[in-house]
Amino acid sequence: MQGSQLTVYAATTGPCKHYKNTVDWILDEAQQAGLHGATVIEISECIDIHGKYHAARFLELADQPRAVTLAGDDGRVDALLDRLRHGGVPLFYTRCPVEFEVLGGDVP
Repeated sequence: MQGSQLTVYAATTGPCKHYKNTVDWILDEAQQAGLHGATVIEISECIDIHGKYHAARFLELADQPRAVTLAGDDGRVDALLDRLRHGGVPLFYTRCPVEFEVLGGDVP
């Protein structure tokens, strides 16, 4: 199938909405948009969209940057982006065209 690969970068992962951390909120929004399956990658350091430096520190893991990558048809990725835009949480993302397929088993 053809669609998009979306990677959403969360410079901080502390509480953001409804007492959830940023990554959990992104994953919940992805599920609500009909996207299933995502990879969360912990990043050791980053500079956010405002130029602020973030890093995983022993005592402050809430400031550890993470990236959430998922793939799906363009309509569902658009729906997720719309949900994230209206969430009031500052995020940066990249989007690329991609071919994807679920392999093996009896998966729809």
